[in-house]
Amino acid sequence: MEKRMIDIRDVVRKFGDKTVLNKIELTVSKGEILGLLGPSGAGKTTLIRILTGQLAYEGEAKILGRDCSKLREEEYSNIGMVLDDTGLYDRLSVRDNMLLFASIYKIEKKEIDRTLHSVGLEDAKIEAGKLSKGMRQRLVLARAILHRPGMLFLDEPTSGLDPMTARQIHKVIQGLKEAGMTIFLTTHNMEEARKLCDHVALLHEGRIVEYGEPGALCRKYNEHNWVSILFKDGNTLQIINVPENAEKIRDAFAENRVEAIHSSEPNLEEVFLELTGRRLEND
Repeated sequence: MEKRMIDIRDVVRKFGDKTVLNKIELTVSKGEILGLLGPSGAGKTTLIRILTGQLAYEGEAKILGRDCSKLREEEYSNIGMVLDDTGLYDRLSVRDNMLLFASIYKIEKKEIDRTLHSVGLEDAKIEAGKLSKGMRQRLVLARAILHRPGMLFLDEPTSGLDPMTARQIHKVIQGLKEAGMTIFLTTHNMEEARKLCDHVALLHEGRIVEYGEPGALCRKYNEHNWVSILFKDGNTLQIINVPENAEKIRDAFAENRVEAIHSSEPNLEEVFLELTGRRLEND
């Protein structure tokens, strides 16, 4: 039986008269990456704060087998968090920032170099305040995984980063998963979710409106089911993907006329738009 790292049942959170999370149900198994997708204000960060014991709630929520409202040092020592780049000491070097955190968890100094290397931060002497946004994000990530937690929370880990830096962060995240870490990722970037996540939950106005594997969700909402063929002469053929048209597709390939072929299945952005009437990107 798979081990559940997170188990949420009918979780509700209100701020005054406003219901921010409404009957959330979600599970995250050991070793998987769960992506929580939604625009700003959907409730993503609120759910992380509940799961890490920072906010009260109604319903049932457990992390690492324990009620989120009763977390102990034992659980916190097995949790890592990347919520933003606050908490860094700008006048201290990269290494000194890590040394400070290592002293809290009583971690051997040799682990600092190993961890910095794993996130691509080789210059440990530079002051944190002189780092680029991407380098700061790597330092925050290094700090979060220094104690090798079993559960890692990443809240918009590549927001505002250039594509190359984002890809480097993605590589680090994939490496952490391969090492057995469970990751709870919030994002409004559907391509990031498609590449990294085993499952995604689409959050809209405090409710989870859909859940599943990224590819399976896109296929589920493939209502048109057509295939578009781009020929080498520049012409395009769009036909319904049914057995009766298989011969046309086969002939095109047999005659070496095909430049590219695409199916009509939507991406996660389009699925979210169909379900909610709004886009995933921040407004």
